[in-house]
Amino acid sequence: MGIIKTTKLVFDYIRQDEESNEVEIKRAVDQVDLDIEEGSFIAILGHNGSGKSTLAKHMNAILLPTEGGVWVCGEDTKDETKLWDIRQNAGMVFQNPDNQIIGNIVEEDVGFGPENIGVETSEIWRRVSSSLEAVGMTAYRMHSPNKLSGGQKQRVAIAGIMAMKPRCIIMDEPTAMLDPNGRKEVIKTIHELNKTENITIILITHYMEEVIDADKIFVMDNGKVVMEGTPKEIFSRTHELKELRLDVPQVTELAYELKQAGFDLSDGILTIGELVEELCQLR
Repeated sequence: MGIIKTTKLVFDYIRQDEESNEVEIKRAVDQVDLDIEEGSFIAILGHNGSGKSTLAKHMNAILLPTEGGVWVCGEDTKDETKLWDIRQNAGMVFQNPDNQIIGNIVEEDVGFGPENIGVETSEIWRRVSSSLEAVGMTAYRMHSPNKLSGGQKQRVAIAGIMAMKPRCIIMDEPTAMLDPNGRKEVIKTIHELNKTENITIILITHYMEEVIDADKIFVMDNGKVVMEGTPKEIFSRTHELKELRLDVPQVTELAYELKQAGFDLSDGILTIGELVEELCQLR
């Protein structure tokens, strides 16, 4: 079993009237099976309403299954006695960092999580220092979060999760509210955490360029996983992705259009270097 496993996971949103009668049931996640290997970098893609954010909220027991099961580090999320352990092992970073930052000073905010779980003071400050260093924010530890850029705030939010020593970080569109520079900062940071700290990363995004270095991609539609594979395998299926209302990386799109125009190119080109190399080999 991987660090996160789901088996035939189903989740229904139920709308009730004023008398608590069920008025509408909307299935957001439908029979999803995942087994995520520890230390991997996983991306989940899908258009708005595909169920990807609802799936993410099951990964640290914000939501519980309607049917099926979810296990985090071997613990069943439906076991209330394991909730504390699950949320220590699987941290969550949301779209808007302002929703997660509560301290008046950066170092206080990063230390809030470990303090809440009863970590000793000396260990809290050690974790604060190491977490800020890991995300490249040591120089800002005495700054007010309100005066930071969006990308810097998101890195502080990630540091706050890291200080709780999770084995996995789930990120639900963490760059959606950031400018291009902020997005680059955050993506670089989480790749470094994955490689140097062996933290499992689960990234939910609609920016395709952010996932070309992932170990594996899952694509969702109508609550189901409809594709899974490496980035090259997924982006080789450009036509199918377009039918799912999804984009592909710009260089992949260019290669696809050139191939449609008669150029003999491989499927699933992901970088400018790959495209240039193939074009140079054409006669």
